[in-house]
Amino acid sequence: MSCILHIETSTNVCSVAVSEDGQCIFSKEDFKGPNHAVTLGTYVDEALSFADSHAIPVDAVAVSCGPGSYTGLRIGVSMAKGICYGHDIKLLAVPTLQLMCVPVLLREMVVEDDALLCPMLDARRMEVYAAVYDRALREIRPIQADIVDSDTYRTLLDERPVYFFGNGAEKCMDTINHPNAHFIPDIHPLAKWMMPLAERRMMNQQFEDVAYFVPFYLKDFVAKMPKKLL
Repeated sequence: MSCILHIETSTNVCSVAVSEDGQCIFSKEDFKGPNHAVTLGTYVDEALSFADSHAIPVDAVAVSCGPGSYTGLRIGVSMAKGICYGHDIKLLAVPTLQLMCVPVLLREMVVEDDALLCPMLDARRMEVYAAVYDRALREIRPIQADIVDSDTYRTLLDERPVYFFGNGAEKCMDTINHPNAHFIPDIHPLAKWMMPLAERRMMNQQFEDVAYFVPFYLKDFVAKMPKKLL
């Protein structure tokens, strides 16, 4: 197997983990953010020191690649690429919305065999970044930015149960009214949940080009005009 350093900064939560042979052996999380610019470097140093003190060579860095916060993704990917350059190791990219499905599946929060999973990330107002997967994480509907109203997911909901989760799902609870709609609270994309997806990519040698890799922002960043002081 292998040792992988995992970095997740797509939301206000900053987290870092280390896995070896399919087991999480180090994990740090900060829910008080966004403090990525301050916290991430410290967490990464602690993770690498932990691996070094146990004589465990790190084989690759896995980074959550989006969609999500423009600034958060940029900080996380920049850190991951720097480590890969400095240590001459491989880069793995883990899609953020797939990552969010991992704790839901591992904790067996979905009952029905034909149920669909819809991870959502808040994109301001009533817009979310969302995708739809089955329980095998096969893509049923690709990632897109949805402006959520009562009909946005009606076609899927009329056919089978759909489980919504993530920080974008919380604001949709009063809008999506359907007997087949289920909401799971407190699901965050965390580094410790990246392990099964990163291990699969490592095994399949799905490595990214460190020089040219960029996060999946989904939407172009638009800088806001500064407010007038007077």
